[in-house]
Amino acid sequence: MTDTLASPLAARDHARSMAGTVVEAMPVLPPVAGDLPAGVPENDLLWEETVAAGGYATRRIPRGSRLRLIDLKCDACASLLVFNAEMPTERLNIADTVKVQWNAYLGAGKLLLSDMGRVLMSIVEDTAETHDCFSGTSNAATNAAKYGEGSNFGPHPNGRDRFLLGTAKHGLGRRDVHPCINLFKGTRIEPDGTITPLVGPFEAGRTIVLRAEMDLIVVIANCPHVLDPRGEYTVTPLRLSAWRGEVTLEGDPIRTSTPEGLRAFLNVEDYFRR
Repeated sequence: MTDTLASPLAARDHARSMAGTVVEAMPVLPPVAGDLPAGVPENDLLWEETVAAGGYATRRIPRGSRLRLIDLKCDACASLLVFNAEMPTERLNIADTVKVQWNAYLGAGKLLLSDMGRVLMSIVEDTAETHDCFSGTSNAATNAAKYGEGSNFGPHPNGRDRFLLGTAKHGLGRRDVHPCINLFKGTRIEPDGTITPLVGPFEAGRTIVLRAEMDLIVVIANCPHVLDPRGEYTVTPLRLSAWRGEVTLEGDPIRTSTPEGLRAFLNVEDYFRR
């Protein structure tokens, strides 16, 4: 029996000796980032975290803040859930996001819409341009079929169970895990209706920046795309940074680019007029 098992005091001393240890995937507290955009003060940084392959992350972020995601090593898959932090029954609606914008292939200038006709997030920058609104995320059964195992705490964790862990931190449960959007991994719908996965690997360092148009809860799972044809559990770390920013102005080009988008922004502004 080791000393740490034999003695609670030895276990305590061992735990304390780990203070200051830095590993590749972890939140940075207090948040520090050396590559914030020009004009963003360091004290406006809200969140800095690297999500491990097969890991998840979640945070509440305020209206106006920017959330930057970076595919560090060419094979991240950021499956994203979004909730109105004040009223989590309002959440990302993939069907409306696609239908209202007449576009299923999202990129810079596009919106993530709620089931109540409001803009939750807008895409202000996108160097990836490979995202997926069709496939959802993996679950224990799909991972077991592909990798031989798919439990939450095994070697091949699945996206749905990672979402369950993330939503639970905000008092939410299984029924709150809604259809997600997958960032950095895409799909193409062929003329005959079949889905072709576009999963890379791609160039490392691809980036997407989202602007929060409401106070939000975001939950992110970094697990292999459910349609990834590779037999190995293939996914790489994902970096997240969030910082405070201005609320979208009336003349913002994303706000005014389409009548449908403008209506969704007006619905947000009406919500905050209460």
